[in-house]
Amino acid sequence: CFYNETVEFFYNNSRKELTTYWRTKDVLVVALGLTVSVIVLLTNLLVITAIIINRRFHYPIYYLLGNLAAADLFAGIAYMFLMFHTGPRTGKLSLKTWFIRQSLLDTSLTASVVNLLAIAVERHQTVFTMQLHSKMSNQRVMILIFCIWVTALLLGLIPSYGWHCLCALEKCSSMAPLYSRSYLTFWAISNLVIFLIMVVVYTHIFIYVKRKMTRMSKHTSFHPRYKETMISLVKTVTIILSAFVICWTPGQVVLLLDGLGCKSCNVLAVEKYVLLLAEINSLINAIVYSYRDNEMRNTFRRILC
Repeated sequence: CFYNETVEFFYNNSRKELTTYWRTKDVLVVALGLTVSVIVLLTNLLVITAIIINRRFHYPIYYLLGNLAAADLFAGIAYMFLMFHTGPRTGKLSLKTWFIRQSLLDTSLTASVVNLLAIAVERHQTVFTMQLHSKMSNQRVMILIFCIWVTALLLGLIPSYGWHCLCALEKCSSMAPLYSRSYLTFWAISNLVIFLIMVVVYTHIFIYVKRKMTRMSKHTSFHPRYKETMISLVKTVTIILSAFVICWTPGQVVLLLDGLGCKSCNVLAVEKYVLLLAEINSLINAIVYSYRDNEMRNTFRRILC
């Protein structure tokens, strides 16, 4: 095994370029990355604060949306840490620091994915029982949130504790030169399968809601505000899911190609762009909250003013 080697050794093995000086491209990437990270931190802190102080948000769906904002906040911290340890600084990192840098990114993505799956299941349950909010107790929601983060931490830390290529250089990834290609393949396929499941769940919800609303609208006892609120909530989480899939899928596909050892794909050419696109998703979620939810917008105004 090559535990005593440097990060530069593994980058050379994977033929990934390491710069020794700051290029204009590096400076621009870091400047843009830090700007996006700061905005992500501020906007998601605003969302979490709004959910905490407004009693109307004290329901399971909003707790899960708040946890998604926490995952986005964590993603902002992870990306900021990456910006402070990239470019010419990469070659000077210890193996431990490099693994921490990557594990932070992996954990934040896993937390977002698992949280979105939990939101999809919660919406499916409430919509099919024609409720505005789940009857899940606060204790169960907290347990669910705890399980989400335990799962994210476990999957994020797996490479650091064995699923790497420090003992098998021929299995090293091109994008993440200390990771095993088999881990990237497993991770990318797992996330893509979860994306597909969520798309199926929300498609099922939309078809059901459309049919149900058509039948129930014929009855005078059906409250129109119930219909409006139900559809609004479904649309909000669906927009969040769509933005997530659009922003993260390119990165997952690139990781999968790298994991499968595609020689002609030139994954390194788009690596930084797909990562930045993924980070922008953490900003989109907070914007969706404020645009789709009047009560959330009013709470934001109270906090800021």
